[in-house]
Amino acid sequence: MRKRALLLTLGLAVTAGLAATTQAGATAAAGNVLTTGGPGGTAVAVGDVLNATLPAGTQARIATTSGGSTGITCNTSAFTATVTGNPAAPGTATESATAHTLSSCTTNIIGATGVQSITVNNLPFATAVVSGGALTVTAGATGPIQTTLKINTILGVTTCVYRATSLTATPSNTDNSLTFTNQQFTKFSGPGTCPANGFFSAKYGPVRDTSQAGSPAVFVN
Repeated sequence: MRKRALLLTLGLAVTAGLAATTQAGATAAAGNVLTTGGPGGTAVAVGDVLNATLPAGTQARIATTSGGSTGITCNTSAFTATVTGNPAAPGTATESATAHTLSSCTTNIIGATGVQSITVNNLPFATAVVSGGALTVTAGATGPIQTTLKINTILGVTTCVYRATSLTATPSNTDNSLTFTNQQFTKFSGPGTCPANGFFSAKYGPVRDTSQAGSPAVFVN
């Protein structure tokens, strides 16, 4: 009887130890919201700079209707953001989006003959990345999310200004990417020849921590 009780006690102790080890391992695997080296890897440091461009063979699009084929297509685009907060997961990491560029653009908008420039105004923007969720971009202290398009037409250059309340992207740890799909901008100023809306779609990746040696890819936990 005493031997059986002793074995039961030892069994409970081993079980408790394994449970504690498993729980500790799960906690360690969770890591911080943003990591490099893999999910639950090395925490991205506050102040690190993240950068991403369009994957080879992809384009950024600004369509005049959601999912439409008329609008502007850009072969080159990139963004840069600085990490301002990276708590333990689950949680919300924060970033300051300091640059967003679009170039090598063409258009099939009726009456337009080309795209002179696309400028993202009022940077930096505030960015939040939620564990297991989306990345959200909102206006910063300098003003609303705004983009200025200068479009060449047969009558000269037309300037169209668009604004958005917020933008949402979907992170993926499969290829360390961020995907924006049909994010709506509304015309703030410009002549009647400027489309009423612009719907932005683009995939950026891999997102890399360019402050670290080798610019490792960034994971969202």
